[in-house]
Amino acid sequence: MKQQVRFGPSGIGSVKEALNNLQFYKKQGISAAEVEFTYGVYIKNNSDAELIGKEAKKLDIALSIHAPYYINLASEDKKIRESSKNRILECCERGHYFGTKERPTPIVFHAAYYGKYTREECYEIVKQSILEMQQIIKKKKWQVFLAPETTGKASQFGSLDELLKLAKETGCSFCVDFAHLEAREQKIDYKEIFDKLKKLKHVQAHFSGIEYTSKGERRHKVTTESKLKELLRWIKKYNLSITIINESPAPYTDSLKGLKIWKSLEQRA
Repeated sequence: MKQQVRFGPSGIGSVKEALNNLQFYKKQGISAAEVEFTYGVYIKNNSDAELIGKEAKKLDIALSIHAPYYINLASEDKKIRESSKNRILECCERGHYFGTKERPTPIVFHAAYYGKYTREECYEIVKQSILEMQQIIKKKKWQVFLAPETTGKASQFGSLDELLKLAKETGCSFCVDFAHLEAREQKIDYKEIFDKLKKLKHVQAHFSGIEYTSKGERRHKVTTESKLKELLRWIKKYNLSITIINESPAPYTDSLKGLKIWKSLEQRA
């Protein structure tokens, strides 16, 4: 199967801006984008979501959604767990209009904090929530898939191994944030990561520069060419099909930077 690599920024702007931005992205060679609901679901109705989805499909731009940050599926407070699921499901409802049966919309979210629970206990709580949400998604026939994200702090649920296990046991997907993995592990071992991903047909991913401390992620920063080249060489080596959403403070220009480097790698092949 031919390798497919898509690049795109986090954010498409407001509902009014989205259609123009998608057309602009297409002209620049951008083939993906993530709708950022990080501080709330700002697309308030399905008709607006359908309008944006139709345009993205026409332009062959793969859309994903990042759910609100205030989600904790393993909170000690059951009300917070329920509200967290409801926020994710609201994203799923909007995301349905961005997806198709062949290419469902990834719904990306930071799943949980360990809190007072052991890693194993937290895993089981998150797993149960994923299964419950997937039953609703199936019943509603939404064209989406849940994609919990690798997280940048050791206090957060979301190591790559946890998500691989979760995907195997629930059928959900996941989002690999390479910058988060570096911050979480205090290093990045691409060979180890890609050996775990190599059997997947497609990977949903985030990338950016990252600043971190001994506790993990501190903030995202502009992506350097050297960091992009390193990642893309591994992607090329493993022939991995992947969508890379850039989350730096300059997501559009960094996406173009990645696209340019990728084209140069393809020309050398």
